[in-house]
Amino acid sequence: MTNLQITPQEFARFQRLIHDIAGVSLADSKMILLVSRLGKRVLGLQLDGFGSYYDLVCADDGECQVMIDLITTHETYFFREQTHFDYLRDTVIAQHPAGEPLSVWSAAASTGEEVYTLAMVLADCLGLNGTWRILGSDISTQSLATARRGQYWLERTRGLPPAMLHKYCLKGVRRQAGSFIVAADLRRNTRFQQINLNVPLPDIGRFHVVFLRNVMIYFDEDTKREVVRRIIETLHPGGYLFVGHSESLSGLDTQLETVRPSIYRLPTSPRPSHRPPAATQALSDFALSTEMPD
Repeated sequence: MTNLQITPQEFARFQRLIHDIAGVSLADSKMILLVSRLGKRVLGLQLDGFGSYYDLVCADDGECQVMIDLITTHETYFFREQTHFDYLRDTVIAQHPAGEPLSVWSAAASTGEEVYTLAMVLADCLGLNGTWRILGSDISTQSLATARRGQYWLERTRGLPPAMLHKYCLKGVRRQAGSFIVAADLRRNTRFQQINLNVPLPDIGRFHVVFLRNVMIYFDEDTKREVVRRIIETLHPGGYLFVGHSESLSGLDTQLETVRPSIYRLPTSPRPSHRPPAATQALSDFALSTEMPD
């Protein structure tokens, strides 16, 4: 914690800016969090306060990215919400046509633990040389740099089964002691890309599975609706969308069908239209147009 103070007016400006850029809605109760995340940066740049830092962020795209990196870094760990990976293995992969490529997108990949967990599951089921690929994306360049390296401290093995650690990771020695790195054979089927879910998506292809977990809790309803709409457009018919256990798509009026809480599927064929048949619609329009005037 720094000794810097932020005024309510300055905090409100950062709230609007962060929402406009990343879609993240910072509640008023997060003022202390913002000060703790950005305060050291403000002091390190020898600025006189948060007002000056706001002006710098608005004028410098590089510093704006630094701010986003500091604000949007979230907790993650291997095999977080284990039941999702069980369903992926026992249902999604098991029912996927043999020999056909399987594409997966981790849309809020953070520092990469989710991507490598997915890779371990797919490698176990389909082999290291199987026809599968994983894209990991995040808005934070700092998090993605960690994800690309695939190197973590051994204390970060929370949730990672020892058998998986031994099979797919290498323990560091000498100067790397106390850390481990995900094996190159596993990382070969993964790639990482910076993507802001709050703006139109780049051309990243189509996916059979998308993990969009524990990020929508930071979005307001309008942002959540737009993000999910964009995600759905990347799904193959019959594709799956996984959200966090504490999240729901309830009330968003999507095309997705609920498989179970926090797991959704895009139908293999479009839902039937609820519009009346053309003849009925035309008759209705005619009836409306011939109403007697008052």
